[in-house]
Amino acid sequence: MPWLQLKAHIAPEQAEILEELLLTEGACAITLEDAKDSPVYEPERGSTPLWNQTVLTGLYDDIGGADAMLARVAAAWATQQPGEPCPVINYDVLDDQDWSRTWMEDFKPLCMGQRLWVVPSWHEAPDPEGVNLLLDPGLAFGTGTHPTTALCMRWLDSLACAGALTGKDVLDVGCGSGILAIAALKLGAGFADGTDIDPQALQASRDNAERNSVTDEQFVLHYPEQAPARQYDIVIANILASPLVELAGMIAGSVAPGGLIALSGILAHQADEVMAAYEARGLIMNSPEEDEGWVRLDGYCPTHC
Repeated sequence: MPWLQLKAHIAPEQAEILEELLLTEGACAITLEDAKDSPVYEPERGSTPLWNQTVLTGLYDDIGGADAMLARVAAAWATQQPGEPCPVINYDVLDDQDWSRTWMEDFKPLCMGQRLWVVPSWHEAPDPEGVNLLLDPGLAFGTGTHPTTALCMRWLDSLACAGALTGKDVLDVGCGSGILAIAALKLGAGFADGTDIDPQALQASRDNAERNSVTDEQFVLHYPEQAPARQYDIVIANILASPLVELAGMIAGSVAPGGLIALSGILAHQADEVMAAYEARGLIMNSPEEDEGWVRLDGYCPTHC
């Protein structure tokens, strides 16, 4: 079956309106991409990543009536945005293909450190003796493909190799897909709490935990306001710089004396501000670890912290 593909180059502020109009016309899928192929961050919960020049693509399983549909979209745009020209929308017809298989081929097992792997469910584990985390890309926030997640995964793997993770309690702030907490547990941690403000993220975490034979007792999920007020041996927060600074008191206060912390979702130029916020709360922070313009900050709480 052929597919109709619509494509428009838009400004960020136009995305939400045009996306809604195309969905109203029956789009099977909408994607947003960076026109200049700049790095994509894993978005803050409930937000959409946008760029100065964004490409919006809509996919339809009905290839008829494209011109009439675009006329309706333009008329609706004029009603909602009077005086502002509707973005130019181009379309073409794509030949039929196995879309699912094509999509799946883009995702390969990823090695995170010495022995930790993220393995899509349709692949064999490259290293059967390694620590294999089964995780499929999808609605989950965090699949290991982005540097912010990879930086944290490699940190966890290094802790495990040094014997510093075995039996430890872990807090994953903004757990998203649960990838970091689940990785910590599979690497030897004893227990993990995960928090997130987004119910979809909590459901994704639970689904991924089940896929990896992690029990509800091992990995307990909470909305932030319901999380236990306690301290942990290991605290991980892979969110964004602004909430990391805003939540510095809570996050730093969750690290037990002698405990370790890792922070990510931080652009290189934001590292000093985030580091200062945590050092002001008594943590000892190490030099940033950088990957493709993103950094991980890690450190520890002194025994008198």
